[in-house]
Amino acid sequence: METTITMDKAGRMVLPKKVRDELRLEPGDSLDLLSDGGQITLRPSRSTTRLRKNRGVWVFSSGTPIRAVETDRVLDDIRQGRRSE
Repeated sequence: METTITMDKAGRMVLPKKVRDELRLEPGDSLDLLSDGGQITLRPSRSTTRLRKNRGVWVFSSGTPIRAVETDRVLDDIRQGRRSE
């Protein structure tokens, strides 16, 4: 996407909604800025942590899918533990 944005007197710029949506940016997210000659590059700061926000919900990514049978077993164990308390 190529577009023109305007900086206000305080040096602020608004990223177009289409760009924010495409990059899944939300209020409070950080961007890395790289200045090289006459070019500026903005890139979302993505941590190396496996915990990230996805559409307002914190999601842990292990890198491999977890089968439903495994999650059902863990939930059953938790529920059983609560019943016995």
